[in-house]
Amino acid sequence: MTETMAGQAESEKFSRTAFADGPRLLADIGATHARFALQTAPDVFRSVRVLKCDDFEGIVPLLRFYLAGHDDVELNHAALAVANPVNGDYVRMTNRAWEFSTDEVRRELGLQTLLIVNDFTALAMALPGLKPEDLMQVGGGKPASNAVIGVLGPGTGLGVSGVIPTVDGFVTLGSEGGHVSFAPADEREYAILQYAWKEWAHVSNERLISGPGMEIIYRALALRNGVQARERGAPEIISRALEQHDPLCTEVLECFCAMLGGAAANLAVTLGAFGGIFIGGGIVPRMGEWFASSPFRARFEAKGRFTGYLADIPTYVITTPNPAFYGVATILSEHLRGRSGANTLMERIGHLQHELTPAEQRVAKLVLEQPRLVLNEPIADIARLAEVSQPTVIRFCRSLGFLGLADFKLKFASSLTGAIPVRHSQVRSSDSTHDLSAKVIDNTVSAILKFRDQLDVHSIDRAIALVRKANRVEFYAVGNARVVALDGQHKFFRFRIPSSSYGDSHLFTLAAELLKPGDVVIAISNSGRLPELLSAVDAARAAGADVIAMTNSQSPLARKATVCLAVDHAEDSTTFLSMISRILQLLLIDIMSVGISLASHQAGAGRPAGGDADNRMLLISHRDS
Repeated sequence: MTETMAGQAESEKFSRTAFADGPRLLADIGATHARFALQTAPDVFRSVRVLKCDDFEGIVPLLRFYLAGHDDVELNHAALAVANPVNGDYVRMTNRAWEFSTDEVRRELGLQTLLIVNDFTALAMALPGLKPEDLMQVGGGKPASNAVIGVLGPGTGLGVSGVIPTVDGFVTLGSEGGHVSFAPADEREYAILQYAWKEWAHVSNERLISGPGMEIIYRALALRNGVQARERGAPEIISRALEQHDPLCTEVLECFCAMLGGAAANLAVTLGAFGGIFIGGGIVPRMGEWFASSPFRARFEAKGRFTGYLADIPTYVITTPNPAFYGVATILSEHLRGRSGANTLMERIGHLQHELTPAEQRVAKLVLEQPRLVLNEPIADIARLAEVSQPTVIRFCRSLGFLGLADFKLKFASSLTGAIPVRHSQVRSSDSTHDLSAKVIDNTVSAILKFRDQLDVHSIDRAIALVRKANRVEFYAVGNARVVALDGQHKFFRFRIPSSSYGDSHLFTLAAELLKPGDVVIAISNSGRLPELLSAVDAARAAGADVIAMTNSQSPLARKATVCLAVDHAEDSTTFLSMISRILQLLLIDIMSVGISLASHQAGAGRPAGGDADNRMLLISHRDS
């Protein structure tokens, strides 16, 4: 076939793309190599090419070099996985002196959509779709269904991530777990750590469990063994160990694999990864079958009391080429359809642009060209940059069906990133109603997300168990917390749990002295220091009742309670009205209510209607039917 005919055949492949808006550009860009492909259909990647990053001065020249061979292909959407944390528009790579703005790259390449994701987030998203033939299992264990999966992989650095199953898909962890501190497991590894300390004050796993790290291990063991050895790169160390059976290089590989096994075990127990631990990256696959007999699995299971725990967790090496393509393609696909088949808001603005007034079109142009600037700037600056009045900005938002700028920004942020970015911002006296509304919502969402990450589920389990078997439940709260107590009383009463609420601090102790064993007090306080409340808790405990405290974890109330459901959000309640703390306390009431409903449903399964569990089996809005 002539070169012209080959080019025509390639163009015909792209013209038969399964995507209505043409093929999609995908890339996996590490510190050493960049891998590219054009996706023409689900799981179909064409024109796969690997380029050396050292040959380019930045990400734009790299992208242009690959795309130069596809001038006749119209590209609208792209997604790049990069070996770097990704947070916002500006990306500064860790192991390569490249930095860039996502929006600037998107505009320069003429793309409608450009997503930048962490490379191991993309690899993690690919894991659920891998087939047995894509993997090599190392050791025993069987994956649990619908369980958390962990992934790590040494290359130029050490990538770490995980996958959490949900009702409608998977959630990946944006982790930088490769930078946890390295922990030696024996005297030899301690000697290597001491060698590394000569160069760095902090030695992370990535410093040693990586390509450059293998070279450090090589130098450290040569010094320790008194061997004169010339400098060797990681590929040469691997080949000399596997092909020439070089004693020093073999020891390096054994030590490296043992360290990797320890890191994998730590990840497994941290995540509870009963779905398995997967090894990616560019180094381990080069070891082939030898890795299966390396010290990796023995070290993985060498966890003392948790040896049996880890023996049940399978470990795999990813052997299929370019697995990150599958993950980054999935992320891009879900972004474009918004999980519901809808176009992104950017595309919608582009399609409706001609229907807007000339002034509104200037706002649309600004949004399309500099979307993140629009997200972050107040209305006055948006109007100035678009050369329109502030009412025109509002009319633009309403023309798209939004209530105003704050509503538009909230939906637009989700459309751009696939998630709503939230941060705490103080409301200022100069803020418009739109800005203060957005800040109040963002501050609350930010606090809720932080609260979610810090929840002590064991304490919640204990609290649910106490309430389910309680003879009666009494709520003690004053002031702002009184609203939370009344909400709890209302919900628990619906579960046929005898409940009452006291909001007068003078009555707390009197009520507590009448309690009996099997009764439960739920004491709610931001400070946890109210003397009348503390006295009542003492009286309740003396009467044999249990106490659940919703308060600051370091407060006197927390120390006196049977169970503390911690709300550690800091608010100066002496100066300001507590608002966010009350919302977090209400969330705890909701969590307990859902837990009671689920537990009652499970207890009542198979029992005849009319029993006690059946009476408490109420459906609530968080539950399915």
